Amino acid sequence: MTPEEILRAIARVPEVELPPIPDALLAASAAYLASNAAASSVEADAYWPKWDSPWWHMLLLLELDEARRIPARIVDAVVARLNAMPVHIFPIHPGEMPPGIDHSRDTLCHCALGSISQVLAACGVDIERALPWAEPWYERYQMADGGANCDEKAYLVNECASSMVATIAPLEAMLSRPSSAYTDRAAAFLIGRRLTHGSPSQHNAEERSAAPDWLRICFPRFYFYDVLRGLCALTAWATAYQRTLPLEAIAGAVSHLADAFPDGIVRVQRRAFASTGSLVRTGSAWRREPSASSFALLEATSVVGEGSAVLTRRWATARRQLRALLEAGAISA
Repeated sequence: MTPEEILRAIARVPEVELPPIPDALLAASAAYLASNAAASSVEADAYWPKWDSPWWHMLLLLELDEARRIPARIVDAVVARLNAMPVHIFPIHPGEMPPGIDHSRDTLCHCALGSISQVLAACGVDIERALPWAEPWYERYQMADGGANCDEKAYLVNECASSMVATIAPLEAMLSRPSSAYTDRAAAFLIGRRLTHGSPSQHNAEERSAAPDWLRICFPRFYFYDVLRGLCALTAWATAYQRTLPLEAIAGAVSHLADAFPDGIVRVQRRAFASTGSLVRTGSAWRREPSASSFALLEATSVVGEGSAVLTRRWATARRQLRALLEAGAISA
């Protein structure tokens, strides 16, 4: 596509405003987050179980642009629990994991940290002060191509096996900060993958099999990836830091989205979180279950085939940013 063709493609898509999520569903999640049960859950573990611990209610409220509903009490509890974790690095090499540490529960991964950092920042938390170990994390584990991988073994192979899933949430988290070499390299990673390509590596070959699903838009994203999420991150990066986007990096995604949603309404096309297991607590013991539980707001916002108000807004914002970038000459052919 030429810049003119992109302009024509996005100009054909109308601006649409869908009805908001029923307030009762939003209020129910907010009430749970204010409860003693939510506080007890965070005290036991900040992240588990999927998908109905406070972590996931908070992430979904953020994605729905409703972070203002998250009670300060649970925000403070999550910050305290994250700081109380015994490990504030991503263990890769032998000896980095202290004895007696549970890898699943006592450490974070890149997409988890990037996701919760966005929630906390939206709730008014000064991440640099509250979690001083968080921001240096991203650059420390950034690979040569600008990406990252939540599989620690990827850092020990003789190739660059970056992951889109591990890269997108940290990049989004850092877009609220001043421009940096980290954000430019992470954006370059998305540009190099043209938002649609899986890893060329042998170690992360399974990502090439997953890549076709990225064309099917999901909600909620949590830490998952699709081309709309990638496009929004790139247009936000170029807009915020006055960077230039290569046309070839975005043309395929823009053309696909314009064709997939010609009426401007972005419909949920997959539930990326479905068919996922979880750690579940019984008393003081944790066990892995093959399926994860859910909650009302999650079920209501993830119906395949239904129009998503928030995704529709995201696509409209990306189109407006694309038009502004094109008019400013910030998309290079």
